[in-house]
Amino acid sequence: QVQLVESGGGLVQPGGSLRLSCAASNSGFSINVMGWYRQAPGKERELVAVISSDGSTIYADSVKGRFTISRDNGKNTMFLELNSLKPGDTAVYYCNAIDNRSRNYWGQGTQVTVSS
Repeated sequence: QVQLVESGGGLVQPGGSLRLSCAASNSGFSINVMGWYRQAPGKERELVAVISSDGSTIYADSVKGRFTISRDNGKNTMFLELNSLKPGDTAVYYCNAIDNRSRNYWGQGTQVTVSS
């Protein structure tokens, strides 16, 4: 089993920045892919960015150039730097991890609100 705990959400003005963190605790299974997803009210959950164990990344078009995903494999921690935030980025952000047995795990989510 892998447990994921997100932190770092909050209220920020348009154009501002936030840094989200996701700490993964596990019972010995290797984590392959980690990622961030978000879900806005009334909308489906969508991919924000993913990062593999070798550092390869994929970003949603809507966040390219503004968000940066990174991870510290030694500490099983993942980060998301959110810059130039827009009201449309308001959502609950979820941490996701896939282990070496292709099992999928989710964090509890952290709220990001972009508003003046």
